[in-house]
Amino acid sequence: MRSDIEQAILLLKRGDTGAIEKAVALLQHSVFAFSMRVCGQRQDAEDTMQEVLVKSLPHLAKFDSSRALAVWLYKVAKNRCLMSRRRSKFAPKVELSLEELMPDRDDFERLDGRVSVSPEGAAIHGEQGRRLREAMRGLPPHYRIVLVLRDMEGLTDEEVAEITGLQPGTIRVRLHRARLFVRKELAKLNQGAKKSVTLKEVNTPARSRRCKKMFAGLSDYLDGQLDDFSCEEIETHLDGCQPCKKFLRSLETAIKRCQHSPTERPDPNQAAALRKQLLATYSRALANAGN
Repeated sequence: MRSDIEQAILLLKRGDTGAIEKAVALLQHSVFAFSMRVCGQRQDAEDTMQEVLVKSLPHLAKFDSSRALAVWLYKVAKNRCLMSRRRSKFAPKVELSLEELMPDRDDFERLDGRVSVSPEGAAIHGEQGRRLREAMRGLPPHYRIVLVLRDMEGLTDEEVAEITGLQPGTIRVRLHRARLFVRKELAKLNQGAKKSVTLKEVNTPARSRRCKKMFAGLSDYLDGQLDDFSCEEIETHLDGCQPCKKFLRSLETAIKRCQHSPTERPDPNQAAALRKQLLATYSRALANAGN
């Protein structure tokens, strides 16, 4: 979304009709893609896109910075999406427990298994995308918004804090638990796959204090937010704990799937009709600003 907003700012500064229309199209795509990730349902995303852009268009000429515009759009869209999700059957009101997100015996069996890969790469990719959307829908809204902003939209912790009003420490906790939740859901992709080991061959680690301490700091470790001593402590533990090392690799894979998840586009006919309305609103705003 960020690159689209940067390009939209440049187009708006040109000021000609063609450039403005392209800028509005980019903003439509950006807001819709973000809203789909947060709302999880197309109708909610369409409604959010329309409401956010109708509110934002009169103010666009005031934005010189793509960062400032991005924060504004994310904040307005976030509020609208979370209101929609409160009415959605996919909006569980629960807290994620770190203890419950730790891997169990079945989880480590899946990690030790060998999943056969079909030559139909596109089909595999499509199935993974579907499973990712299902996992995201299961996230409580206040965890989901942090994961979307941080891993899918590529924002920094500071930008997420500005949009959500959360403290940095709260953002890190919610991000880590959201990542663990999605990883756990995606791991179920392997359930029906043929394993190269049997259950009795799986060496499930005891949940020692060292494992639990390492487990709680994995996102900070992967994001480079730990000091040298803490990093060395985690790496020493991983060197002596193969199950935890496998778990770390599976968490990295889940994060990359979020980071590289495809964006969805609005219905082209509806988007074109809305764009005409938005362009008229933007022209009136420019005219009023010049008076």
